[in-house]
Amino acid sequence: MINNISAPIPLSINLKGNLLLLDKPVVMGVLNITKDSFYEKSRFQNNDDLITQTKKMLSAGAAIIDVGAASSRPGAKLINAEEEVELLLPALHNLLQHFPEAIFSIDTYNSKTAIAAAEMGAALINDISAGAIDDQMFSTIAALNIPYVMMHMQGVPEHMQNLPKYDDVVQETIQYFVQKVEIARQAGIKDIIIDPGFGFGKSLEHNFMLLKNLKLFEVFQLPILCGLSRKSFINRVINTTADEALNGTTVLNTIALLNGANILRVHDALEAKQTIDLVNYYSNTNEL
Repeated sequence: MINNISAPIPLSINLKGNLLLLDKPVVMGVLNITKDSFYEKSRFQNNDDLITQTKKMLSAGAAIIDVGAASSRPGAKLINAEEEVELLLPALHNLLQHFPEAIFSIDTYNSKTAIAAAEMGAALINDISAGAIDDQMFSTIAALNIPYVMMHMQGVPEHMQNLPKYDDVVQETIQYFVQKVEIARQAGIKDIIIDPGFGFGKSLEHNFMLLKNLKLFEVFQLPILCGLSRKSFINRVINTTADEALNGTTVLNTIALLNGANILRVHDALEAKQTIDLVNYYSNTNEL
C-alpha cells in the first residue's frame, strides 16, 4: 500500500476570469476565415456560414473556437498584421455579438493582431511560431495577461516541409519548449499551453515519433494541445485525402488522448468530443 501520495492538481487555464479545468480533455474547434486553408471545408468567409459553423461546434461540445485569418498550410506565405486584422476583426466582432459567452482563440503570429483581437474580446492566442516570427509576441501576451499556445515549428510555413531534419525530433522538440517556456515565464506569461506542432516542419516519421512519445511532454506540467485533424501525414499512411481523413483523425486523436493530450484542435467537433468521452470512460473504468 502506498501512503502520503496526493492526487495531481488538475491542469487549468484562466480564460477571461473563468477557470477552464482540463482534468478532462476539451475540444478546440477550427474556424478558418482565410481562403487558403489546406482543408477546403473549413474555410468560411460568409458571416452566416461563420455563425452556423460556430453554433454547430459549440453545440457539439467545443470548449474553445480557434479563429484564423492567416493560412499556415505548407507553402503558405506570411501575412502582415494589417492585412490579417482587416480580415479578422469584422468576423470576430460578429462572432462575439452572436456568442458572447463563448471562448474564442485567435490563431496568429502577429503581436498587433493579438492586441486588436484581445481588446475586442478574444480570450487566448494560438501562435504557431512561439514568438519566433514576431519578437514582440511574448511581451504582448504578458501585457494582455491572457493564455498563450506556443507551438513548435521548424522554419516557416512557406518552407517548413522542405526536407525537415532532426537528429532526435522528440528530444529536440522538448528542448525547444524548455527554452521557450523559460523565456515566456521570464516575460511574465502566466498561462502556457504547448503544442508539438504536428505537420509543421516534420516528416511522416517525425510526426508519429512525437505522437508515440507524447507523454514525455508531461514533464512541463502544462496543458498539451494536439492538432492532428485531417493532416496530410494521415493520408500518406492510409491513402486518403483531407476530405476522407475523419476516420484517420479519430484514430490518431484517440492515441493522443491516451498519451496525455489535454486539448484536441479539430475541424470536426462532434466526433472529437465523442472520442474524448469514450477515452475518458475507458480510462476511468476500474480493472476487474
